[in-house]
Amino acid sequence: MRRRMIAAVAAAASAVALSALALGPAQAAAPHTAPAASARVAAFVVSESQFDQMFPNRNAFYTYGGLTDALSAYPGFANTGDDTVKKQEAAAFLANVGHETGGLQYVVEQNTANYPNYCDTSQPYGCPAGTDKYYGRGPLQLSWNFNYKAAGDALGIDLLNNPDLVQNDASVAWKTGLWYWDTQSGPGTMTPHDAIVDGKGFGETIRSINGSIECNGGNPAQVQDRVDTYQRFAQILGVDPGGNLSC
Repeated sequence: MRRRMIAAVAAAASAVALSALALGPAQAAAPHTAPAASARVAAFVVSESQFDQMFPNRNAFYTYGGLTDALSAYPGFANTGDDTVKKQEAAAFLANVGHETGGLQYVVEQNTANYPNYCDTSQPYGCPAGTDKYYGRGPLQLSWNFNYKAAGDALGIDLLNNPDLVQNDASVAWKTGLWYWDTQSGPGTMTPHDAIVDGKGFGETIRSINGSIECNGGNPAQVQDRVDTYQRFAQILGVDPGGNLSC
């Protein structure tokens, strides 16, 4: 969720933060509520053993339970279309997450020198938690004060005043990733969720997450890493990855 929301992204911003929500003020979109959360978790197309296989060296913070707890916020995620589409979406989301976090090893942005760069002082609400508190956190490295506000407003959590929740509560962290995935198009023309559900291909999820930096020849090595991870995760889930994999 991070590299998409402001035209004047600080030049010093890290690649992680850029790929995580730094292009411009996001649109708040309210999550849905699932009446049968336990049934939703049971129907999730990624089992815990498959999750462990995808991320064998992950940080203990990123629990499978945290992910499944977050599913109720956006019940359409990996739960729209037939089983092939559901598995493709889960693999696509987790592949991009894996790329952004070094295989779920990083909870926060590693370049601490960038931390003061994510406060857009033109926003009327400012940066109440501190000008250096809106650095990249979580599975899609949520960054910038306006993204913390938009995600928090959508999720019913005050992340503008309490950004540390994204690095201290696994369920909240996963929810911010799903918020971006399901509701934000970033530098692309569609949300990553719609890219998969509408058959546009994995490449369009890259475009919506970090297209302005990586796509159209911007950084082919990074794009290929995402594609390779997606194909590997699709294989774990036993699904064809489909076409249009690159951007």
